[in-house]
Amino acid sequence: MLPFNVLRSAILPRIATAALLALPAWVGLGPPSASAEVITTRVDVYSPSMGRWVPNDVISPASGEAAPTFYLLSGIGGGADGISWFNNTGVREFFADKNVNVVMPIGGQYSMYTDWIADDPVLGRNKWQTYLTSELPAAIDSRFNTTGLNAIGGVSMAGSAVLDLAMQVPGFYRAVGSYSGCPITSGTLGQAMVRSMVELRGGGNTANMWGGSSDPRWALHDPMRNAERLRGTELFISSGNGMPNPIDDHDPVLAIPQTIGGGVLEMVTNACAAAFQEELQSLGIPATFRFLPYGTHSWGLFETELRESWPLISRAIGA
Repeated sequence: MLPFNVLRSAILPRIATAALLALPAWVGLGPPSASAEVITTRVDVYSPSMGRWVPNDVISPASGEAAPTFYLLSGIGGGADGISWFNNTGVREFFADKNVNVVMPIGGQYSMYTDWIADDPVLGRNKWQTYLTSELPAAIDSRFNTTGLNAIGGVSMAGSAVLDLAMQVPGFYRAVGSYSGCPITSGTLGQAMVRSMVELRGGGNTANMWGGSSDPRWALHDPMRNAERLRGTELFISSGNGMPNPIDDHDPVLAIPQTIGGGVLEMVTNACAAAFQEELQSLGIPATFRFLPYGTHSWGLFETELRESWPLISRAIGA
């Protein structure tokens, strides 16, 4: 484990520079749409742990052949804000010729996709670990023709969460793709980054998630501190370097704020990924790291990372 002062020396200078259960029930919403190779379906899954229905966009092979499942999580807004893999990238076209079920849950905004210890007055009841590792897979396996092999990927906030989920349920996911996320959630730096998402952006209270600052749950959900629990899982961790590039494909109207803000965020995640790489190497845990020589925190970058991770993920699950 790298001591915090080492992590701080590795990460903070870059920031300063940048600153500059029960089986769920199903109901399909509307008829599926199909092309020659792929079917897309919006499906609601009931979560007993959260007491509500959760919508999911699902891409499945039109062939109907048995296929593994790739769970793909959106970032801080959980897709509930309309910003998601399904809406902002070409995932339908990318997976059209691939024998895999791609499941994209909608929800989990500002939650770190974890099981909270208490209901939150603003963010409500969050039991996303239970939903993603138990309730949703049971429903997917009951409805679709799956092989029972799973992988998971996530971006930004979910880039940290997918590593945590893999740690909490070892062996459930054959592979993990962490795109532009920070795998540090405890200590002064990690807690500050988590609070910036959950509290500053989401209005929630992290004490309802993992307890107060000294609660051991923060460390138990920290991929950096628990990297050993990822041994045996195929890992792909990636980040851009914060420098704008045509790949970002920013909205022309918002290009300046998106470039500046996205550049800072990507420099931070780049530093986090570099520190995580050192930790895994020190433990002798195999992992694939991809540091792109361009890219701000944007969907253009995220889709590039997803595409580059797919050869590793597809091999791991036999897609």
